[in-house]
Amino acid sequence: MILKGIRVLDFTQYLAGPTVTRLMVEMGAEIIKVERAPAGDPSRLLPAMKDGRSAYFVQQNLGKHSLCIDLNHDASDEVIKDLVAKVDVVVENYGPGVMEKRGWDFDSFKRINPKLVMASISAFGRDSPLSHKTGFDWIAQAFAGFMHMTGPTDGPPHPVGVGMADVSAGVHAFASIGYALFNRERSGEGQWMDISMIDCIFAMHEINLQVPQVNPAFVPKRMGSHHPLICPCGVYKSPDGYMAVLVVQGQWKNMCQAMARPDLLTDPRFAEPLPRAQHQAELIPQIEAWMATFPNDTVLLEHLESHRVPCGPVLSPMDALTHPYFKGRGAIRPVEDPFLGTLMLPGFPLRFSGQTDYSAKIAPLLGQHNTRILSEVAGYDAARIADLTARGLLLSGDR
Repeated sequence: MILKGIRVLDFTQYLAGPTVTRLMVEMGAEIIKVERAPAGDPSRLLPAMKDGRSAYFVQQNLGKHSLCIDLNHDASDEVIKDLVAKVDVVVENYGPGVMEKRGWDFDSFKRINPKLVMASISAFGRDSPLSHKTGFDWIAQAFAGFMHMTGPTDGPPHPVGVGMADVSAGVHAFASIGYALFNRERSGEGQWMDISMIDCIFAMHEINLQVPQVNPAFVPKRMGSHHPLICPCGVYKSPDGYMAVLVVQGQWKNMCQAMARPDLLTDPRFAEPLPRAQHQAELIPQIEAWMATFPNDTVLLEHLESHRVPCGPVLSPMDALTHPYFKGRGAIRPVEDPFLGTLMLPGFPLRFSGQTDYSAKIAPLLGQHNTRILSEVAGYDAARIADLTARGLLLSGDR
């Protein structure tokens, strides 16, 4: 595996940070998840839970090794720094000032391990006029302009219904770590990456930023189910539910042929992109009326695809469990958990020609790997580990 031999000290919790190490462990990295005693990663308590085990925690922490440590204990600083000396990467997404207050910032760690690569993830960034602010996913969505662009045209701002800012920041941090490791191979030097959740999703804006600067008449606002500048581009009522269709000028002829409506190609309201968008209130009902003539969505999809019209059904997340795409692609896979049983969870989203094993390992129990980590990584003997345990530095749990 690509990251085999790479060791990561993981000070992350909830979603943004664990996303980084969730991807890395699938590529063969050894992840030492540092969990703060007594409860560990707070996501261990997030719903849904069964027999004291959180499915949320399991999904984000498959294959990681848990070290549960009382970070307020006098001996914690020495233990952490002994581990920093033996790892390649540190990832953290604690609140503002937490790592710095303990002397666990990059500059301090770099004195111990000059080749260290470290990524810090936060809502507003560490080097920022708002670095003091705490924030979660929906705060980032609001601040980055995503809520402003999401929801009904005449309704209030809406959040996107997934942890988009968290996951995006995690994926950006994951990518930055890969390039930092690549640079380390060439230069021998480590470095620190300051990843902001807001930066990562703000960079997703495209026409919302540049079009108003060129055409002040265009004001970015919530567009509801259909795009104001492109048509057909939106969500249409279909026989069984809803269908997404996005047709640019290169596919407009295909759409007209699929509908058996050659007249639309010469109609001045619809022949070109701009007037077609301007008259979409007249075009959308015609498309939906045509879709209603099909017996079901399957037949409609096959017909549109036969004419090379870009389209797809609006699936619920649970639809993925039975849809042949997700099974055939390996985009969803069964994970066996000793407490939760079989969970169908997202598969590893990257595909490498040199990697064939995408099976998921079990998420750790709290402090499950205390002894192994301190013995094999930090080099502590059994007596020292027993002493640290007796003194209350190390804790463990049964879930």
